[in-house]
Amino acid sequence: MKKTLIERIEVGSGGAASIEFTSIPQTYADLLLVISGRADSAFSSPDDMANDLLFRFNSDAGTNYSSRRLAGNGSTANSTAFNTAPSIDELNRAYTNGSGATANTFASTQLYIPNYTSSSAKSISIESVNEHNATTAYMNLLAGLWDGAALNTIEVYHLISGNFVQYSSASLYGVTAGNDGTTTVS
Repeated sequence: MKKTLIERIEVGSGGAASIEFTSIPQTYADLLLVISGRADSAFSSPDDMANDLLFRFNSDAGTNYSSRRLAGNGSTANSTAFNTAPSIDELNRAYTNGSGATANTFASTQLYIPNYTSSSAKSISIESVNEHNATTAYMNLLAGLWDGAALNTIEVYHLISGNFVQYSSASLYGVTAGNDGTTTVS
């Protein structure tokens, strides 16, 4: 497996409401999106839903997403299945730090999409952790499915409110299959 950086976006001093990757090349086997994020939201709790990140593929805000999420905070855990929610909001959530989290800390998220060029449904996996210098921090694992066409754009934004603060970043990688006798990675 070989990862090639397609694009890296770093938020500037004015902040940004969303981060969007457009015109994603269709030349790789899989995609990996790595995010280091913090929001300017005024919510006091680092796990407040307002700070949660959402992902929208090809501008699809419909019901083509389904997932199962496992979340925990160091002392409790829960699991939730979402099959056909009325909107994208519950289906592919990840964490970002808000203003209530430890100063100058950024949450970490990885989104992996195998076979993103297929016109069939695509599996999605998300690993996300809220960085917080306290006894409670949050972790999220998600396995999902998006039933859409070949993926061309990814938008990352906050569930309720908030902008990405300066130095938040997102890096999109194309993943090439390994040597298997048919595919050769150079």
